[in-house]
Amino acid sequence: MVSDSSIFTGVGVALVTLFDDEGEIDAPATADHAARLVEAGVQAVLVAGSTGEASTLDPDERSDLLVAVRSAVDGRVPVIAGTGAASTRQAVVLSKRAADEGAGALLVLSPPQVTEPLAYYERVTAAVDVPVLAYHYPKVSAPGVPVELLGELPVAGIKDSSGDAERLILEADAISAGVYTGSPVLIHLAGAIGCAGAILALANVDPEGCARAWLGDGEVQRTLINGHRAGPLAGISGLKRTLCALHGTSPVTRVG
Repeated sequence: MVSDSSIFTGVGVALVTLFDDEGEIDAPATADHAARLVEAGVQAVLVAGSTGEASTLDPDERSDLLVAVRSAVDGRVPVIAGTGAASTRQAVVLSKRAADEGAGALLVLSPPQVTEPLAYYERVTAAVDVPVLAYHYPKVSAPGVPVELLGELPVAGIKDSSGDAERLILEADAISAGVYTGSPVLIHLAGAIGCAGAILALANVDPEGCARAWLGDGEVQRTLINGHRAGPLAGISGLKRTLCALHGTSPVTRVG
C-alpha cells in the first residue's frame, strides 16, 4: 500500500549530471549546482534520474554523485537517488547501494516490457529501509505503471513524467499522498488537485519560476512552456547550454 505521508512537498529538481571536457563526471561541480538550487528554494534533489543521464552512469559514478550531492546539500532537503533498471536484480543492487550510501529516498523507474510491475517493486522495497517512489515514464521505459496497480504497490508514491493530465488526476484520486509530476506543463494543475509536488528538469535553470507556478501563478506557468523557453531548453543538451550561459558550467552531455 502507498504510504500516507509524502517524502517532500513543493518543487524538487531532477538534477543534471555535469561532465568535464573529456566526458568524465564532475561530481564537485554537480554538487555545487545542487547546493545553488537548494539555496534558490528547491525542496528535494534527485540524483541519477533520467535528466541526470543515468543510463550512461556506472555504479561507482552514481555513488560519487550521491555522496558529493549529499555533502553539499547537508541535510537541508531530501536527496533522492534514481535506481530503476531493466531487471529486478539490477534495481535491487542499485537500490541497496544507494540506500547504504545515505539516499533519503529512491526513485525507481518501472522495467521495460513489464505490464504488471508489482513483483519488481515488492522486491526493491523489501531490500531497503528508505522510501521508494515508483516512476512512470513510458517514453523511456514502456509501458510504465498502470494506474489501477497504484493502490497495491508498496511504495511511498509515484513520479509521473508522461505529461498526461487525465492520468495525473486519476493518480491523485487513486492514492492519498506522494504523487509528483515530472512535466513542467502540469505544475499548476498538480498543485491545484492536491499532488505532493513536482520533480522537474526545468528547475535546474528556473527554480523560482517552477515554484511560483506550483503556488498557483498561471502567468508564470504559461511562461515556463512558451516558445521562448521551449526551444532553447529542449532536451538535456538544451538545459546544459542554458546552465552554461547562466553559471558557466560545462555543457558536455553523454546522451545529447
